[in-house]
Amino acid sequence: MQKSLYLLIFMCLFYAGCGVYSFTGAHIEGKSIYIHPLENRARNVEPSLSSTLTEKIRNRILSQTGLAPLANDNADYDLSGSITSYEVTVTATQNTQQATKNRLSITVSVSFKNKLNDKTSFEQSFTRFSDFDASKNLQSVQAGLIDDIGNQLADDIFNKAFVNW
Repeated sequence: MQKSLYLLIFMCLFYAGCGVYSFTGAHIEGKSIYIHPLENRARNVEPSLSSTLTEKIRNRILSQTGLAPLANDNADYDLSGSITSYEVTVTATQNTQQATKNRLSITVSVSFKNKLNDKTSFEQSFTRFSDFDASKNLQSVQAGLIDDIGNQLADDIFNKAFVNW
């Protein structure tokens, strides 16, 4: 009984002094976040890309932090950004004439403001890509590629904002 009491007191003091940590390793100081919709400023515009990436980032952050989403500037954290690049390039050729693999790359520029601790605020670009067989039409594989790349970008942004590895 006495050991349990000491353990409980130690845990309370430990967590009170360190902020809130999640099982993902995230350090959460605040209670709310405002996630602005990403603006699509890429030269090649995929109409649903902005909403898809914004939702992936929002879901990743909210599901892993317990932060409350706000729709105004009174939040403890503020995340905004834009899609700056959406492009397909050739990554492999056969006999120097014919493409065998193509790559879809997406770059997102993010501004993250921590209103409680400015040291963890940042502005950074994140780029991720996924390769696909050149014999396939982009439209036929695009949804899956965007899903894969969107998950990677959401993880990168979450880790930079809250895990600080």
